[in-house]
Amino acid sequence: MFLWSQRLEPSADRSGVHWGFTSRHGGVSAAPWDGLNLGGHVGDEPVAVEANRVRVAEAVAVPRDHLLFMNQVHGDQVVVVDGPWSGAVPDADAVVTTRTDVALAVLVADCTPVLLLDREAGVAGAVHAGRPGMVAGVVGRAVTTMRELGARRIEAAVGPSVCGRCYEVPAAMRADAARVAPVSATVSWTGTPAIDVAAGVVTQLRGLDVTVHWVPGCTRESADLYSYRRDKVTGRFAGVVRLLPGTGRG
Repeated sequence: MFLWSQRLEPSADRSGVHWGFTSRHGGVSAAPWDGLNLGGHVGDEPVAVEANRVRVAEAVAVPRDHLLFMNQVHGDQVVVVDGPWSGAVPDADAVVTTRTDVALAVLVADCTPVLLLDREAGVAGAVHAGRPGMVAGVVGRAVTTMRELGARRIEAAVGPSVCGRCYEVPAAMRADAARVAPVSATVSWTGTPAIDVAAGVVTQLRGLDVTVHWVPGCTRESADLYSYRRDKVTGRFAGVVRLLPGTGRG
């Protein structure tokens, strides 16, 4: 189920956390979404997607309606979560919370998933950082929002995404990204213009004094992960973070 995950128990002065990135394995979806597809907007059977989401909720020990997904729009909107969604799922590309009874999730199939955490302050976040989000500064907005909630020592887990060698783009698009994150400008396997979004995101995080744990992997090259750029019709995997009771304010 999880390509990478970590569970740290709470202590007297720190919240615990369960965070990780799912793979495409361990679910019930049929081809071409076969496996643990968590995306409800990609043409998969809704009953299969819901069954997969239930499995992830159980893995992080929250009720299904406490596993919270965003309606991701490739922007910079950040939503502060104070409980399970009531009504429509909000448009956002980042969510942050101080609660220990919810798990935050970000869906990807090539974009860069970022999980944020300050165990001492009891604040967590999940960010959808594709190329538009990186350019718009969604990571910085999420970090700022966490600091407004009391976070001071933030660490990030940056999950697998399409690598720069596999993300060929027009030269003008690369130039636009490079104006925001120069390190993101690169070339593809064939020497054409390309963007390394993850490198740009990691540089943005480090510039904000965030400690980064980079989980390696290219979605386009890995059979364990979904990739829109490789397959077009495909599923979505997720980054998931849940604070565990300790000093968190849930």
